Amino acid sequence: MPRSKRKGCCATLHLREDNARFVLLFFVMVAYMLAGAGVFMLLEADKEVSDRRDYQAAVDAFLALYPSVNATDLQSLLRLHGIAETAGIVGNRRPRWDFSGSFYFVGTVVSTIGFGMTTPQTTGGQIVLIFYGFFGCAGAILFFNLFLERIITFLAYILRFVHERDLRRKGEGRDKVRRDSQLSDDDESLDSWKPSVYWVMLILLLGATVVACCASAMYYPVENWTYFEAIYFCFVTFATIGFGDYVVSQKSKYDNETFYRLGNFVFIMVGCCFIYSLFNVTSIVIKQFLNWLLRRLNCQCRVKRPPRTRRNAITPGHLHRGTKTPTVTVMDNDFDSDSEYRRNSGEMISMKDFLQANKISLAMMQKQLWETSQRGNSHSSGAFQDGVGPLAILNKKLGQDEYDPGI
Repeated sequence: MPRSKRKGCCATLHLREDNARFVLLFFVMVAYMLAGAGVFMLLEADKEVSDRRDYQAAVDAFLALYPSVNATDLQSLLRLHGIAETAGIVGNRRPRWDFSGSFYFVGTVVSTIGFGMTTPQTTGGQIVLIFYGFFGCAGAILFFNLFLERIITFLAYILRFVHERDLRRKGEGRDKVRRDSQLSDDDESLDSWKPSVYWVMLILLLGATVVACCASAMYYPVENWTYFEAIYFCFVTFATIGFGDYVVSQKSKYDNETFYRLGNFVFIMVGCCFIYSLFNVTSIVIKQFLNWLLRRLNCQCRVKRPPRTRRNAITPGHLHRGTKTPTVTVMDNDFDSDSEYRRNSGEMISMKDFLQANKISLAMMQKQLWETSQRGNSHSSGAFQDGVGPLAILNKKLGQDEYDPGI
């Protein structure tokens, strides 16, 4: 059967495009996870067996060297030591719950890193963590999103600057450059200057790489890691995965301890912002890949039917049937932009929409007419001398609506 004639799975299941994309992403993620599980099993399973064997050999060698030690008591002691090691109460470790340690803990909570080396042990602390973490994580996610918006706005300003510089270089005149600058300044969202998603992804990737390299250069000599281990720690931390196998700032003493912990805080915060933003932008690219995959699979998704075309004051409703004139949903507070769209698209403005959008303006004009006429009647020099309707409103805005009998 020819490809154009064959029905896709979406048409068979009567799926809309967004639902088809969701189902496709589910299967893609399951396949991705299955493949990842197989790869990590091949890479790590033998190491786990070897470490287990080495540990058991060390315990057996200790019992052989000291036969009077009870094996059960030794296992209990080792288990207790493991718990104490995780809690940081043995060895050369700093206090976990002094102010600096507590601040480090709440930072891992709100950033959703959660290393796991510090956890509340009391019931009160666990209850507080539920509510504290809820609002803290929500605030951190909002902060990350605002960081991404600032990055996009910054890139938009750069694109606008480059465009204006090119205009000056081509000698198209200062008036045109000034006009473009005024239009760009008036457009607060800079929609016409939004950069490509691929450029944003590249900038965020470069920024995250620079931050990770600089942070690793600080971590590896201080924490006695290799440079690759420091890079690995940076990704696990900045991506808020937080395994806890590598954790910084855990020793009781450091050289230049204050500056080191401050630098650690700045690197983690900036790195999390870059990686979180990079994840958001990459998800857009993944969505584009899913759309391409749907087309390759010939999924004929069911499309939502467009709304019916409204009648207007010029063209009767029966003449709209069978035409392809686009329709726009009119928002009460966005009449001007919608009217511009309708003019550009060739659709007439209906009288109903016009009156609905101008209801407040008409009421203000009627009120101004009445007030101006009353004020005119109260003076002998004549009515309506301060303007009527929009003119009177403008005069009032400028502070020039006081009646002057000397005029």
